Amino acid sequence: MSSAPRPSHSRILASMAKTEPFASAEEAWFWTMSALTARREGARITAGKGLAQRPCEPDDVIKCLDRLYRQRRIELAHARIMRIWGERGVSPSAKHIQERGDYRLWREAMNRLEWPLREKGIVAGPARHMPEGAEILSFTGACA
Repeated sequence: MSSAPRPSHSRILASMAKTEPFASAEEAWFWTMSALTARREGARITAGKGLAQRPCEPDDVIKCLDRLYRQRRIELAHARIMRIWGERGVSPSAKHIQERGDYRLWREAMNRLEWPLREKGIVAGPARHMPEGAEILSFTGACA
């Protein structure tokens, strides 16, 4: 029996050169949530059938989120806000008083999710490490 694919079968996964990475973690998250919602409602998700070829599956983004949760970089409150606003398809706004708390958690979660997605090539651009809230303070009282 030959291990070569049949000529009538097309390749399921496109090469990485043909894929279009997301511009941000937020864009990747909204795409993931819409795919998961469609799956929950009974749609059959097939690789390579969308408008743009993506470098991942929705489960890859979820795995990055799960890893951040296990590392205690994202809390359950972050995941809850991501689910609520991801299902709505919009991000919370800091301009609305009722959404300010959600906006803060949303921004923290998106900032923390951005790096692993860049590392995997899911979000465009080189992976860069940006420590949150870290700054170097000069110590003027040092002894010589």
